[in-house]
Amino acid sequence: MFPLSCEEGLMESNPPTSSPTSASANASDPRFVAYYAEQSESEETRTRFQSIRDRVIALVRQTRSGSDPLDVVDIGCGAGTQAMMWASLGHRLRGLDINASLVEIARERAFAAGLEIQFDVGSATGLPYEDGSCDVSLIPELLEHVQDWERCLDEATRILRHGGVLYLSTTNVLCPHQNEFYLPAYSWYPRSLKRRYERLSVTTRPELVSYARFPAVHWFSFFQLRDFLASRGLSCFDRFDMIDAQGLGLAPRLAVGAVRKWTPFRWVGHILTPYCVVFAVKR
Repeated sequence: MFPLSCEEGLMESNPPTSSPTSASANASDPRFVAYYAEQSESEETRTRFQSIRDRVIALVRQTRSGSDPLDVVDIGCGAGTQAMMWASLGHRLRGLDINASLVEIARERAFAAGLEIQFDVGSATGLPYEDGSCDVSLIPELLEHVQDWERCLDEATRILRHGGVLYLSTTNVLCPHQNEFYLPAYSWYPRSLKRRYERLSVTTRPELVSYARFPAVHWFSFFQLRDFLASRGLSCFDRFDMIDAQGLGLAPRLAVGAVRKWTPFRWVGHILTPYCVVFAVKR
């Protein structure tokens, strides 16, 4: 999806491309590993991860009392930056990625930082964790690369406790601007044309896509993901629901209020945003 990382999250800046968890061939490309290892430690990435972390924690605290450490699973953890930022606050972390080279980097960085984090090599469609074993499931920039995306979400939901929070960011089919392909308004192309360019990008025309060797194969809207997760017993919130408007000026506060109050404005907001963000609470 975006040109940055398999582990990257969201928020106010334009996020990066993720490692295709369904396409493990990327693991053999040292350029891919070096690129994501470097980008995962940028100041922009850290700022975004902190924003994600703080918003997820605030949502968890609304659903349950107390301030005990949370059990968190970072699905598509890459080089471990996001997991380490959670662990640095005392939360219990497990990270999983299909790319063994990035997982090894994550282990080395956590050890050097004195953080105890369990990093595993594995698939997002078959998580090696027990039912109801975590308070937070993180799925940043991953879903668009997983062929069986429904299974991925089912697994992330399965391991959540009641009142737990699932966070995900992924492609946005509503917005014409995207960083996956070097093609104008690619998000709006019909499915058959997208499939054609996907085939070309991994055969004779690799220059069509950004850094990811295997580009996104799914394009979502918040409303599609909201309805799917609702059928699994989760209540969903989008980026506009999660904005803390108290610190904003008058004009931004009015804009956020309008988006929250009137559905057409919310649709326009999603059309203008090149990636989906979902916060979901397991009821």
